[in-house]
Amino acid sequence: MEHQDSMPAPAACSASPSTVATDPWILVRRESELSGAAQEESLFALANGNLGVRAGLEEGDSPTQGSFLAGVWERTPIEYHERFPGFAAHTDTRVPVADATRIHLRLGDTPVRLEDGQWLDFSRQLDLRTGMYRRHLRWRSPDGFTLDIHAERVVSLGVPGLLGIRYRVTSVDYEGPITLESAISTARDAVEQGHDPRIGARLDGGLVNTDTFAEEEISWIGQKTTHSDIRVICAQGHIVLDGSLAFRHAALVPHGVMQMYDGMLMPGSSVAIEKFAAYSWTQPGDCEPHAELYARAEDTLRQGLNNGFPALLARQSAELDHLWRDADIAIDGDVESEQALRFNLFHVFQSSSRDGNGSTAAKGLTGEGYEGHYFWDAEIFMLPVLATLSPTLARSMLSYRYRTLDRSRLHARELNHPRGALYAWRTISGDECSAYFPGGSAQYHINAAVAWAIRLYVDASGDTDFMRDHGAEMLFETARVWLDVGHFNARRAGAFCIHEVTGPDEYSALVHNNHYTNRMAQKHLRDAADTAAWMAGAAPVQYAQLRERIGLSDDEIDLWRKAADAMYLPVDDKLGIFPQDDNFLELPRLQVQAEETKRPLLLRLHPMTIYRHQVCKQADTVLALMLAGEDVDADAKRRNLEYYEGVTIHDSTLSASTFGVVAAEVGQVGKAYRYFQDTLRVDLDDSHGNAAHGIHMAAMAGSWLAFSWGFGGLRVIDGKPSLVPRLPAAWNGYRFGVRWGDALLRMTVSRDGVRYRLGRGDSLDFLHNGNPVRLLAGEELHLPRADARESNADAKAVIFDLDGVIADTAVVHLAAWKQLAEELGVPFTMTTAERLKGVDRMGSLEIILEGSKKSYTSEEKTVLADRKNAYYVERIQHFGPQDLLPGARDAVESVRAAGLKTALASASRNAPTLLDRMGIAHLFDYVVDAATIEHSKPDPEIFLAAARGVDIAPALCIGVEDAVAGVAGIKAAGMFAIGIGDPTELAQADTVLPGLQSFAINDFVRQHDPLPASLQAGTIHTTT
Repeated sequence: MEHQDSMPAPAACSASPSTVATDPWILVRRESELSGAAQEESLFALANGNLGVRAGLEEGDSPTQGSFLAGVWERTPIEYHERFPGFAAHTDTRVPVADATRIHLRLGDTPVRLEDGQWLDFSRQLDLRTGMYRRHLRWRSPDGFTLDIHAERVVSLGVPGLLGIRYRVTSVDYEGPITLESAISTARDAVEQGHDPRIGARLDGGLVNTDTFAEEEISWIGQKTTHSDIRVICAQGHIVLDGSLAFRHAALVPHGVMQMYDGMLMPGSSVAIEKFAAYSWTQPGDCEPHAELYARAEDTLRQGLNNGFPALLARQSAELDHLWRDADIAIDGDVESEQALRFNLFHVFQSSSRDGNGSTAAKGLTGEGYEGHYFWDAEIFMLPVLATLSPTLARSMLSYRYRTLDRSRLHARELNHPRGALYAWRTISGDECSAYFPGGSAQYHINAAVAWAIRLYVDASGDTDFMRDHGAEMLFETARVWLDVGHFNARRAGAFCIHEVTGPDEYSALVHNNHYTNRMAQKHLRDAADTAAWMAGAAPVQYAQLRERIGLSDDEIDLWRKAADAMYLPVDDKLGIFPQDDNFLELPRLQVQAEETKRPLLLRLHPMTIYRHQVCKQADTVLALMLAGEDVDADAKRRNLEYYEGVTIHDSTLSASTFGVVAAEVGQVGKAYRYFQDTLRVDLDDSHGNAAHGIHMAAMAGSWLAFSWGFGGLRVIDGKPSLVPRLPAAWNGYRFGVRWGDALLRMTVSRDGVRYRLGRGDSLDFLHNGNPVRLLAGEELHLPRADARESNADAKAVIFDLDGVIADTAVVHLAAWKQLAEELGVPFTMTTAERLKGVDRMGSLEIILEGSKKSYTSEEKTVLADRKNAYYVERIQHFGPQDLLPGARDAVESVRAAGLKTALASASRNAPTLLDRMGIAHLFDYVVDAATIEHSKPDPEIFLAAARGVDIAPALCIGVEDAVAGVAGIKAAGMFAIGIGDPTELAQADTVLPGLQSFAINDFVRQHDPLPASLQAGTIHTTT
């Protein structure tokens, strides 16, 4: 991999965004002013698991610019008017530390204030291969002088606490002195919560300056928290690169320290420096001598100063090269999604702790949202990504949980559990930080999340040492609590019921038998019992010691199995779904107006109002099916998915990815693609309106799950990876890698099937489409995709649309509608034309009349519709076989030759006439037009009527459509959908073709037999 070791030469103003192709490795944002600066500071933030630096401008003083250390937080007492036993006593808040990004400019004696000048060109770039953030500003001063400012920044992944900046100022037409004032600033306080609980809480105390020092070589600031007793040092030093710069002096200034460099600029000349900043910090209450704390900061700083920015960048690139080589991401046909997926993965990777002292916060290290707290989504969303791409980071997350196990034991006692451990819902130190216990401490499923993550990590990594030394103890202690919050209910035939808990859906609190909690607890209890049996055989000495230390008996382990086997997981007889909890289906649905969906319910309604309704913030039962639904059949998953879609408003960014994974699993790949796009671009498009407070790590990780777990079908079955690959219609193909033990499995999915090979390792046993496979080094397997089987299975009929599929009558319809609109004095635009696609005659008339100032009676509308139809009939008088679209006749004939029924479902009342004129009426067994139905597309009525007409069940029919409304109708009818046209527009379709000339019926009805014996595990020797 090549690296750029010097600052790029000044360039002319950048091209318009519309003329620049997307680079899948570089995120670029171009602006003419500082609009949306806070969101951009989050998107382009850099981190290394310990240090996070937002992407504010070096010359500016943005109130939202900040630097953070994962291990530096303040403790604030929680004040209650009425406090009850066990309520959380305090909250931990990660606070901004001294910020060393500042480099202010002076031209002569005049300070450069960017807001006072003209922004001629401004761009930010994040290079995902090198981990470098760069930005360029061409700026014209109020006096008319023009400067080019280039800055590059790296937060070292290999050296905790090290920030490097390379900074250059080039004169376009300025001649005179310039001063660079490089500073460490403490002029920044933590953001107060206000009316949004997602941002932060009231802060008592914070960081105070303890000492400062400034000299030519090194300047530094010491800080200390008021209550949590954490000390920090930030030091900075510089390398002058070129130009006329010379050190002037160092000084203590209000809120910090400064080192100043003077130089001269001429048109075309530059001045440049490399700036390095280093942080060291203590653990809470650590009595490390100040001299040693300073020595650690200086040692870190020297690593930057002695090696320089090019070496730091090269090391950063090498660190990231491991990630990108293993992830092996590519999407054929969608470079924007490929870039976004890499962007999201980069942020999860860089924000995850590497030292076992922390986890991955909800906003990573990119902002102050959620106070820097860790939640259960670290284990459920972030850890699965890392377990199969960077297992050392997954281990670090779990090591943090083990380090806080004693705090979790204390938390269990606060909630009156005599033994066991309960992990905090939101925390930094390990203590519960939520003052609202129905939405916080009541989320007992955090224990199951940690247990689930331990099992996934050990299966994926093969790290049984971690299970023996740490994981087993966490599993056992957290499993114990389930027997306290649940009981064997004699009123329900001895089923094990769990009471007064809150599931992932925080819009339902303190419920009985939350399905997610019960299902995950069942998995947890079984795994704890299985782990006890494994440890007794594999590590009997350590097992005996652990049992004695925590007082674990055989009877207790037996009770875990009994509770798991008796777990209460009812199915509603009427709906055929799992009730989210005992009372959920009894509640009325909450009616939410479309214009109200931009703000989450939690900011608009009292919690009690929300709790009284059947409404979900996020995936709950559906999430249980994703994580622990291996014993639930596909039809049941589909019913649950479709039901809970109707009551889930996705106020949480965690939600879309889960719905996408399950949609893909049940064969609804078009729907999965839409959910994937939702979670993929949460922050890039700021769809939830709060990226300014930091970006959403779980949503970013969720996009990888929607990709690899959804389309790739990745799961773990009996400790082995299982893959069930599917291909979205919008893509030509994709690929990714999975680390499993010592092996790296590379999977490439295309329209031709799936290819597997090992990028590392001697062999790997895994499942493909449910069949066991053994892959050896040097071999490549080519196997069918899952959706190649699912697409049609035993299809018996194909139902074609007419307009845009068989013949291009749409242009004739549009001409007739346009003629009518002109006569009525109504505007007819391209948007209007697009809306008419797939809509019946009266529905189309209503769209036309939206632009009319006059009101029409029903009788008048009928007259207008007949007039339009007359125009249309007049135009189609000359239609014949020559007007069939390419491939149309061959496609219909091939369906009949394959022994399948054919039907037509057209919104046109003239469909029979058109078929006759084009000479293909005899090729259709049944024709349905708008005259015989009540509801137009996207209602499924017309497709269901066609299925009845040919006497074939809807599930055994394939629908072919070119309109979004038509595809939606096909899917609503329960049929396989083939789209004709733009894959992006028709993303809900199961597959998309450019036209019927690409249609081959054998692609959709071919049956795939089970894998031949030569491909079964243990028998493969050579395959291609």
